[in-house]
Amino acid sequence: MQEVSIITPVDGSTYAIRARSTDTQLEDALQAARAARLPWGTSTVAERAAVCTAFVDRVVAMTDLIVDELAWQMGRPIRFGPGEIQGFTERAQHMISIAESCLAPIASEPLDGFDRYIALEPLGLVLVIAPWNYPLLTAVNSIMPALMAGNVVVLKHASQTLLVGERLQRAADEAGIPGGVFTNLVLSHEQVGRTLADNRVDRVNFTGSVEGGRSIERAAAGTFTEVGLELGGKDPAYVRADTDLEFAAANVADGAFFNSGQSCCGIERVYVERSIYHEFVDAMVAEAGALDLGDPTKPETTLGPMVTARAADAVRLQLSEAVSDGARPLVAKTAGAWNDNTGSPYLAPEILVDVDHSMPVMTRESFGPIVGVMPVDSDDEAIEKMNDSNYGLSASIWTADPEAARSIGSRLQTGTVFMNRADYLDPSLAWTGVKDTGRGITLSRLGYTMLTRAKSYHLRLTPPGGL
Repeated sequence: MQEVSIITPVDGSTYAIRARSTDTQLEDALQAARAARLPWGTSTVAERAAVCTAFVDRVVAMTDLIVDELAWQMGRPIRFGPGEIQGFTERAQHMISIAESCLAPIASEPLDGFDRYIALEPLGLVLVIAPWNYPLLTAVNSIMPALMAGNVVVLKHASQTLLVGERLQRAADEAGIPGGVFTNLVLSHEQVGRTLADNRVDRVNFTGSVEGGRSIERAAAGTFTEVGLELGGKDPAYVRADTDLEFAAANVADGAFFNSGQSCCGIERVYVERSIYHEFVDAMVAEAGALDLGDPTKPETTLGPMVTARAADAVRLQLSEAVSDGARPLVAKTAGAWNDNTGSPYLAPEILVDVDHSMPVMTRESFGPIVGVMPVDSDDEAIEKMNDSNYGLSASIWTADPEAARSIGSRLQTGTVFMNRADYLDPSLAWTGVKDTGRGITLSRLGYTMLTRAKSYHLRLTPPGGL
């Protein structure tokens, strides 16, 4: 039997070992899911809401356990762990609360003698492939609306955060979600590929890398399985001269360095109006220097390790290449030996100036605590630079002028436009992206359109000539 080991970034030890699901277990889960589809899909929205609310409550009841396990699995400081549970709850409760109205039949205009409407029916089986960086938040985006829409769900969580899948399964079981409706499995890439290829999955929602997304598309090719992909970003921030500089610096730094920069919608490049450029950079450097890098299981730690030494070394390489090309690091002198410690997952935050778009640090996803900052002379120049990317998940504009934010936002190639905030998902808004960021929508009422299919009812109430 194959095993999967979770190597903790805290100290490099083996934190947990789990057996991979066998092909027989996978087949049994798919059969159980198919058997559960009809009874779950034909239950009422209110019935599903009651069970799903209990599911959320059971996750919240495990907060202390989950927070500790997150620190050991992926390095999130324990002081921030409760925030992920809070976000999980907020998103789940919102999707539950709007389900009745979002899933109600859509009536056509009245026509004498006819009843015409569109029903929204569940797709069937949804495969959710969740990542490690926000292992509850990213998972709930797909799991909760899929269940509320009447679908059955199979979850394949990232190998680094397998315990999150276990906690979700435990919560589902304790909440009384019927067998086969929600199943967590420990699957290999090969098993996922075969599952998609055999045409028993109606939709797959994947969050991960661009290459991972391409693999999902290849595996599902020819099956007509619906594919939803969120594949990361290189999200920009634009700081205008009319902004509250201290507020902007603090929040841009938080958007860049929170979760050790391991956020798809984290800020990875910053453009600042030239008249405030130096002042803003100084303020942002001060924010970065105040972070306390260390053991994530200690309450005083504000910046934990990256998920693996390999991930940290990839950021170190991008940093060294940028410096070789002329970029100037501003935080290195306060970073101690962290950034030179090849082979360690612990990486201090870094801010680079004298950067340009010939450098990978400004164009390729970093997914670590490193950010480049460039001056610009106008909104037009900022827009040009912000759009110069293969990604398009979110973009933030820091300004006192909402009309300027709307005007600039209308010209940005991105899924979400923020003003004076970043790195946040409002569950009432569509979470989506453009270009290599992927396709599809999660959250909001539009998220339900991704998880249902339309069935039209055209009912003649009185046949010609009467009854």
